[in-house]
Parts: sequence; C-alpha cells; structure tokens
Amino acid sequence: MSVCLSECLLTVFLSLSLVASASISCSVSSLPLSLTVKFVNCGQGGLVQFECSNPSDFRIEADGVVYALRPFTVSTLRAVPLVIVARDETNQQQWQTQVRLTPPIAVPEHSQMISLSQGLQEIWFPSRQTDSSSVGQLKRMKRDWVIPPINVPENSRGEFPQDLVRIRSDNDKNRSLRYSVTGPGADQPPTGIFIIHPISGELSVMKPLDREHISNFHLRAHAVDLNGNQVESPIDIVINVIDMNDNRPEFIHQIWNGTIPEGSKPGTFVMTVTSVDKDDPKTANGMLRYKIVSQNPESPTSNMFTINNKTGGIITVAAGLDREKVPQYTLIIQATDMEGNPMYGLSNTATAVIKVTDINDNPPEFTAETFFGEVPENRVNVIVANLTVTDKDQPNTPAWNTVYKITGGDPTGRFSVPTDPTTNEGLVTVVKPIDYEISRTYVLTVVAVNEVSLARGIHSPRQSTATVSIRVIDVNESPNFEPNPKLIKLEEGMQPESALTTFTAQDPDRFMQQTIRYTRLSDPANWLRIDPNTGHITTIAVLDRESPYVKDNMYSATFLASDSGIPPASGTGTLQIFLLDINDNAPHVYPQETEMCEKPEPNGFNITALDGDLSPNAGPFAFELANRPSDIQRNWTITRLSGDFAQLSLKIGFLESGIYEIPIIITDSGNLPMSNTSYLRVKVCQCDHNGDCTDQQHIVAAGLGTGAIIAILLCIIILLILVLLFVVWMKRRDKERQAKQLLIDPEDDVRDNILKYDEEGGGEEDQDYDLSQLQQPDTIEPDAIKPVGIRRMDERPLHPEPQYPIRSAAPHPGDIGDFINEGLKAADNDPTAPPYDSLLVFDYEGSGSTAGSLSSLNSSSSGGDQDYDYLNDWGPRFRKLADMYGGSDD
Repeated sequence: MSVCLSECLLTVFLSLSLVASASISCSVSSLPLSLTVKFVNCGQGGLVQFECSNPSDFRIEADGVVYALRPFTVSTLRAVPLVIVARDETNQQQWQTQVRLTPPIAVPEHSQMISLSQGLQEIWFPSRQTDSSSVGQLKRMKRDWVIPPINVPENSRGEFPQDLVRIRSDNDKNRSLRYSVTGPGADQPPTGIFIIHPISGELSVMKPLDREHISNFHLRAHAVDLNGNQVESPIDIVINVIDMNDNRPEFIHQIWNGTIPEGSKPGTFVMTVTSVDKDDPKTANGMLRYKIVSQNPESPTSNMFTINNKTGGIITVAAGLDREKVPQYTLIIQATDMEGNPMYGLSNTATAVIKVTDINDNPPEFTAETFFGEVPENRVNVIVANLTVTDKDQPNTPAWNTVYKITGGDPTGRFSVPTDPTTNEGLVTVVKPIDYEISRTYVLTVVAVNEVSLARGIHSPRQSTATVSIRVIDVNESPNFEPNPKLIKLEEGMQPESALTTFTAQDPDRFMQQTIRYTRLSDPANWLRIDPNTGHITTIAVLDRESPYVKDNMYSATFLASDSGIPPASGTGTLQIFLLDINDNAPHVYPQETEMCEKPEPNGFNITALDGDLSPNAGPFAFELANRPSDIQRNWTITRLSGDFAQLSLKIGFLESGIYEIPIIITDSGNLPMSNTSYLRVKVCQCDHNGDCTDQQHIVAAGLGTGAIIAILLCIIILLILVLLFVVWMKRRDKERQAKQLLIDPEDDVRDNILKYDEEGGGEEDQDYDLSQLQQPDTIEPDAIKPVGIRRMDERPLHPEPQYPIRSAAPHPGDIGDFINEGLKAADNDPTAPPYDSLLVFDYEGSGSTAGSLSSLNSSSSGGDQDYDYLNDWGPRFRKLADMYGGSDD
C-alpha cells in the first residue's frame, strides 16, 4: 500500500502475524506486527520522526516498525483506527497515512481457497500473520502463500460463461474495489477466453478449451480502488486444462517398409512402427498399445511375426521364411489408447510391408552339360559360345550374378568367360590369336559360381560344371618375312644392276597350296628392284651414302608379299641397308667468305675444310695456294696449323678495298686422296681504329653479281624512258593549249571567262554589274589610267572619241534598250572602231589578251576556217558552241 502525501510518500507494508484459534479469536500482546511504515524521501534530505495516533495501544520505532502494546480481540481489532504521522524535524512539515487492521483468515497452509455458500471457490489476496515464535522481536514476514492451480476440463459442453473462482481482497469491506486479470487468454492473445467481474471478482471462462492447443494459462489478478490505485499486490493464477480422450492415435507413416533375410531364425528383429497421440501421454488418454490385426499371406503359418505392444517393435516368431516362396508379407498394425482398452480406447491402423530379402541359397545351374562354338584362326575379342544358367535367387543381386571360371582345356590362356550383366550368360571369348596349324579344336571345362558364397549348409550341384567344345576354322593368313626387318651392310657407290640380297616371305598356311609374288612398296631414292617370283633384290642406281634419303648411314625400303589365296593376303617386310663410306667427296674451304682491312692487323685468318665423307676419308687435310693467277702467290701465303685448320695471311702491308677470290687446293686423307680447288671470297675494306669496316655498303655494291647489275641497269633504262615519254607528253600538251587560247594568257583559266557566257541571269556576275556604266558610257575609266604596255589587241585605238548619245544621270530603266541600240548604231558608223564586242571590255579583268578578235562571232561564215572541236573537251556547257560554230553549213 502506497500513499503519497503532499510531496513525499509514506509507504505501509501490512501483514499481521496473527494465528487464528478454533473460535476465530486471537490476541496480540507486545508482539511486533508485520507492519512497516516506510517514508519515501522526496529529496528533502531532513530527519523524519514517526508518531502513532494511538500510542497507548501501538508503538512505532524510528525505523518504522509498529508494535502492539496489548492483546486485541477480533472485534476490538476492527474498531481500532490507526494513523501514522511522519514529521520533518527541520521544517516541521508532516505527512500522515491511515492503517486499517484486520485479523487474518484461518486457512490451511499453502492454500487460500474457501468454499462459499454458493459453491464457488474464493481466492483471497494474501494477508499478514504474526509468528508466535518471534515473541520479543517483531520483524516483517515474507509472503509464502501458494495459490493452487485451477483445473478446467477441455471440450466442456456446459453453459458459457462458466464461473471458475472468485477473487477477494479483505480491503473491500471498507472501500469499493475493482478486480481485473491480465495475461494470455485475458487481455493478451488469445483474448476473450477468461473474464472477471470487476465488482464481485468472479473469474469465468467464455468458451470450450483445447488442451492440445494450450495446456495451461498463467493469469495475474489485480485489485484497485475507484481511483485506479493498486490496493493489493497482484497474485498469480494458474489454470490447467484437464485432458480428455478426444484424439485418436496417428501413425507417423501410413505404410511402413521393413526387410528380413530369408531363413532368419525366430526372434529376429524386423522393424519398429510408431504412433503418436495428441492427448496427455501422462494419462491413459495418451498411453498406446500395439497389436497385429492380420498377416497376408498366412504361409507357412499365420503367426510369423509378433509386435511389442508398448514399443511397436516387430520380430519373427516362427521359422520358414523363404523368398522364393513368399517374397513379401503385409501386416495390419493397430494402435489403441487408454492402454489398449478396446471398450474406451480410440484406435487407428497402419500397414507394415515386410520384404523377405534374398540370400544365396540357390547355386547357379547350367542349362546343358555341353556347349559348342567355332572361331576363325587369328581372330581375337570374338564371342565363341554363350553359356546359360538358371538361378532361383533374386535377379541382379550378388546371390544371382554368376561368375564363370575355366578350370581345364586352356593351358595357354587363349580364352576368357566374362558375364553378360543383363542376361547372366557366360560369353566365351578369344583373347589371344589361335593358330589352325597348331590346334584345330579346344575342349574347355567351365565352372559357374555366384559372386557371394553359398549360404551355410548349401552345396553346389553337378549342374554347376559344363564342357565347351570349340572348333577352329582355317583362314588365309598373310605371308611373313623372316627376318623383318632385314639388315645388310654395303659400301656406297655400288653400281646399277648389282645384286644385293634375296628377301623372301613364308606362307603360314601349310595346308593350302599357294604361290607368293613380291612387289616394291616403298623405295624413297628409287635405288632397288625386286624379282616378283624369287624376291631377289638388285640395284637400279648408284647407292650414295650422302643422299638425303639416308639417315645415320641407314637406307630403308619396304616390300610387299602377296599370296594367291581367295581372298589374297599380303604382308610387308623392311630391308635396311647400312651404307659404308668411301672417299667419293672432295673437300672444300670453309668459311667461303671472310672480311679483312686494307691494312690488316693481324694480317691473317684461320680457315678449315668440309668433307661429305667420314673419317678416315675426310681429315686431316692439306692446304696450298693455286699457282694461277700469279698475284695469289705474290700477295698471299697459307700455313697449316693442324690436320683440319690452316692460316691464310697477307704478305704485303696494304691491299686496296675490293673483293678478292683466292683459289685454295685442299686434299683429304682418303685411301685414294681427293683434291679440290676451292675459292675463298675475301672482302677487303677500309676500317676504323677499332678494326671495323667503314665502307661496307661500297664493298657490298662492288660485290654484286652480274644478274643484280643487269637488273639495276634495266630499271634505270625503264625509268629514263618513262621520263622521256612524260616530257614529250608535256610538250604536246603545251602546244594544244596554245592552239586553244582565245582571250587570255596561258596562266589564266580560259574556261572561267567563257563560263560566263552561258549564264542567264540570277548569277553572281549579273548581280555585281554597275548599271550606271550602261547609262552613261562617258563615265568609263579612260584608257590613260591603264599601265603602259598592257593593252589588249582588240582594244579601241587611241583616236578621238566619237560622239555617242548622252543620257541623263538618272534615266528611266526602260530606256536602257534604246540606249544600247543607239550606241551600237554609233559604233557601227565609227570608222576608227575595230569589230569587237564592246561588252567584253566591261567583263574583262587582268592583263591584256593575245587572242585574236572575236568579232567574227557575228557571222557564222566568217569563221569557217576556225577549228572549234576543242570546245568539246571543255565540258557539256561548251558542246553547244562546238555544234554551232564547228559544224557543217547544213
């Protein structure tokens, strides 16, 4: 209980430790009450002194503990008012609170439920009691009330709301209280299941409960005054939903699959079936029992299996499981709750399918005692015969799969018997070639067994062994060269038509009368020939060890031998000829080219020789200079350094730049020595201080061959001819341009001026004309202002100007035509005026023109001798002029 007075609080914790007697009378004398008045300081910081309103009956200590000073009865205890005052000694401010004392209710320990006259249980908020053993020392007691749970059966069909219990507080005797409950089912989801009457405190359930959904509810009851202040500490209320048998057992799987090997002994575990019940497993509603309802088929007995009624484990109880007779059993299993009570319990069924697995209790048996087959000789990886067996065990299992073993008749291991995985047949296969000439028939002994051993006590019958008779078919075999390859050794240089050897083949078909013919299959150098009947090999060319077809002194040729069988067979043989070296190649100098300075230091260099022959037909070599030309001996000297090297030195101190060819005679060391004059090409050049050539390009040019020089000369001649043709063409073009000139110098573009004759208004030139010159010709710039010597040949001569009509400064534009006509008439009558078109003067720009007068354009007959065909080359605009002035009279 908390009371806030003014700004601070006095909190009273009340619990009277009174023990009720049988007559509900009690007494309290000099015992500390379970009442503590606690002052909550609101930040004042001063000392507080407690005072009691009834100091004759109660005493309050400085720590807030209240003591009873005399015994009290129940009636007097209710009538005693008690007011506690707290006074601040610093500022004399005081607060007070009122305590109402009531005796505790006499109830059994750990229980606060009291039956009312209406039959509804009541739950009281805990009150305080005094402990008689604490006489002489009063202290606050800890609450130890335990509210027993409220049990409500699920699926209730009674009227709703259904009252469960009444919540009471002893404070409702002198004030009005309001009760409420909180928690899941009340004000928390799922809401609306429990409600409490706010005045009477009756707690009711509003709908049927489902234990499988929610098995219990935890609520808290509250008591507050009309102002909403809490007058009691909340109490916890647990509501248990009592289980009812409203759920049948349900198997986890509707069909259970299990296996058991055939021949299993009784008591062998098979499988376990499991069922669940949503009802409370701690009650009979959820306690299940199992049993086998039926067995199908009922062979060899109707009770081959049993089930543990509590665990659901299925075991065998009889012998005689044979997969070949009964491969599968189907059991109907029933689960019943209420510990299997058939009258009150609910039940459900499931199916258990038990497959009898196979064991190897049936050995394979051949379908026949003897099998036959045939095979051509020299054939491998072919199937000769198919061996068939029967096995009653389950197909495609190790107990059914058959393994075949050859136990006799094949000492050389030419046959094997793999198993066809699909049909389980034995495939007699040839793995090594068979020779008809050695053996014509084979008789094999084959044993058939399974991949796994037979079950204990099962023995293999006679039918597990069979005989396979195989006949070998003779075929035409290829002739064989012996030896192959065949190696012979010969000296190179053997002349054509020389006999080498005889290379023949043998026919392995001893029982066939056949002939063999030989042909050449491969002869890279085309050196050999073979006799088609005898195999005798002769040469048709000289054998040369230095030939590119000879590798490491070895030459190989391949020959073909074909018999006369049907069909014919052939075989190949290789002849290897090892060629021995002879001295048939002369040595030559190496390197063939070298360089040296005009003033060499040192003045010599080393040379050696190359010989295509082998030792001893090659080195050591002898080196000497040729006698011709004479300057060779005079300028050069050669000194032998070793068997393979010599030094060529310059005798004189200076040699002019150029290319020199020095003949050197080299002789090898063969049994019949061979000599050869070889030319060493020496490039002499100018060198810098480091000894490097500085005129290398000159030396290279000097050393060009005749063909290169001729090619260069031809290129030069062709270039000169092209230049000459271009000059002639340019001159001819200049003459044509001079012949085509009309008005301006060759520097000017004639076509630009003539193009203006073809324009008919709207062009830029028409827009730029000064019409004032047409209106007043006398205002034209006099000739005197032109530079001296720059005059056109068709210009007016320097004579007195004739009198032309004078127009006003601003004539009407319509008078221009009359003006032009008058001017033209005056010009025609002017004896000093040459026949030129005066309009050209207005259009002329630039220096004087060397062209003749164009006044002949006035008459087509006057220019009949003029050639106007060149106007066709000026473009489509001038072709019309060419047609007008260059055409015929008609």
